[in-house]
Amino acid sequence: MTSINEDHVKLSVIIISYNTQTITRNCLDSILKSHISVPFEIIVIDNASTDGSVSMLENISNTHPHIRLIKNQKNVGFAKANNQGIHASRGEYTLLLNSDTVVLDDAIQKLFLFLAENPNVHFAGGKLLNSDGSDQPSCGPFYSLPVVFGALFLRGDYWGLTRYSPNKMKEVDWVSGACILTKKACFEHVAGFDEGIFMYMDETDLLYRAKQLGYRVFFYPQAHFTHLGSSSSKGKTYPILQVYRGFVYFYRKHYSPFDMFLLKGMLKLKALAALFIGKIRHDPYLIQTYEKALSIAQEN
Repeated sequence: MTSINEDHVKLSVIIISYNTQTITRNCLDSILKSHISVPFEIIVIDNASTDGSVSMLENISNTHPHIRLIKNQKNVGFAKANNQGIHASRGEYTLLLNSDTVVLDDAIQKLFLFLAENPNVHFAGGKLLNSDGSDQPSCGPFYSLPVVFGALFLRGDYWGLTRYSPNKMKEVDWVSGACILTKKACFEHVAGFDEGIFMYMDETDLLYRAKQLGYRVFFYPQAHFTHLGSSSSKGKTYPILQVYRGFVYFYRKHYSPFDMFLLKGMLKLKALAALFIGKIRHDPYLIQTYEKALSIAQEN
């Protein structure tokens, strides 16, 4: 672990904490045990956790000069909290890392060297693994209408149509927000995350705008991170509803009214099909989830 000097921080690692005390501690421990050859800092933004996370973070930041803690008085969401961390950071490079990740085999060092040694790479993401060591789809194409259709109706992840995990370095449209490395100047040029997105689709929107400015995004599979996924979400319903909201927001912002009309038609069809199955099976989860999803798709 490299000693830190406030005037010479090279890399800032930004982590958002929200009611994931043990998981966040495991993430921090994995960073501190990892070999990172440049001076670095870790900035943790806690979104008003109530599970003892704040006390844990205060204790660990008091004993580790690498770690700085920002305490929010309410949950401001993923996008705004990351913007806070980036604004407060001192490093030339910025790594956004989810609290439910674990750094494997000096992955931060590998990802940093990949970006630093390749000036044609502006944003980079590592290879995310499930807790059993299997590949986790964590990059893919932007959500055009055919891609959305594949995601909703064709098990797009299974066929590699929507999200995938290559075994070779690959230029892609987006990488998972659980692990994104870039220069701080690139984030600032793209104007950071859109704070109108509370959770989900925020990295897609960020990297869509980055592509429009000519930045290039790469997936680098030699840097491995375990990613638990949805650790601070409330069950399966919440992520589904946020994905629905994310699609609608993304299309309203970047696509034509006709594209929005087609998107909403697909979202409604998916919700109605899931509701039909839920009622046949007497499945309260499907019924409650997709009744709410349908109402999102029907909003003006």
